[in-house]
Amino acid sequence: MKKNLAFLLCGMMLITGCSNNPANEPSKKSDSIVQYQNPVFTPVIADPTIIKGKDDYFYIYGTEENWGDGNGPRYVPVIKSKDLINWKYLGEAFEAVKKPDWKEGGIWAPDIAYYQDRYLLYYALSTWGDPDPGIGVAVSDKPEGPFRDAGPLFRSGEIGVENSIDPAFFVDNGTPYLFWGSFHGIYGIQLANDGLHINGKPFQVAGTAFEAPYLMRKNGYYYLFLSLGSCCEGEDSTYRVAVGRSKKITGPYIDQKGKNIMTSEGTLILKGSKTIAGPGHNTIMTDKEGTDWIIYHGIEKKEPKLLSGATRRPLFIDRIHWKDGWPVINHETPSKGKQNGPKF
Repeated sequence: MKKNLAFLLCGMMLITGCSNNPANEPSKKSDSIVQYQNPVFTPVIADPTIIKGKDDYFYIYGTEENWGDGNGPRYVPVIKSKDLINWKYLGEAFEAVKKPDWKEGGIWAPDIAYYQDRYLLYYALSTWGDPDPGIGVAVSDKPEGPFRDAGPLFRSGEIGVENSIDPAFFVDNGTPYLFWGSFHGIYGIQLANDGLHINGKPFQVAGTAFEAPYLMRKNGYYYLFLSLGSCCEGEDSTYRVAVGRSKKITGPYIDQKGKNIMTSEGTLILKGSKTIAGPGHNTIMTDKEGTDWIIYHGIEKKEPKLLSGATRRPLFIDRIHWKDGWPVINHETPSKGKQNGPKF
């Protein structure tokens, strides 16, 4: 009933773009190029994480949020697409009665992975001002869920890293790692082979300017994408994305000027514009031609808040160009107008 009402409200236009947004219906510039316009999903998919399922659909998961439509919080909303442009809202990764309960808090900044023949959803459990947030993991046989909670990996106090949120899973030469952190340093740790437990001690890879790590490997480097600034102050949000790179997963990570991001703010690649505030907390997907696409949330200044009063953070995508071994996006701002889309 909850999901049916959500779709009914979409139809009544109380929520715009809850499934396919008519403004983003793909148009063909030619027989092979499909175009799109940001944002590609509304009203909100904050802190997006993406995976391509075994069914060849893409699935994106976002932070728990009350969309302000009378249906209460969505415990990790899940959307589905064939092309990264047209998205359908599926429901929630967690059932309300089975959401993680090993501590009080909301489910923030999930990170999805397919590992050892199952889908793992790492997540933070926290509230604003929480003195001891933690990171847990849940398991499902299907990308749409429901996910079964496997419990906590650690809490901030026991791991020795303040504000332990924003997990990011990465497998390096068969060894699983978790990276995480929010304005108290970005850290990594080796995981046990099952991905459900830690198996080592934390190591720091970036300084206190950042949160929301995302790691990718390309052309012999590990690229660490990070967000800076404020994520959730409506049109006044200052979120932006920077990057550093390293030859080793454990660092050191260096910006384009040769400075260690333990002390620098990295190389800026994405910031706000006249119409969009606070772009950040990214993930990345590569299309069939090898083009990388950054996927992130942003804030439309003309409509910065949800009916609930929370910051409205719809979904954006943009192409990454690589120049001299570094990622480049537009003019460091979210694209506007029709753009050539991914190819799948």
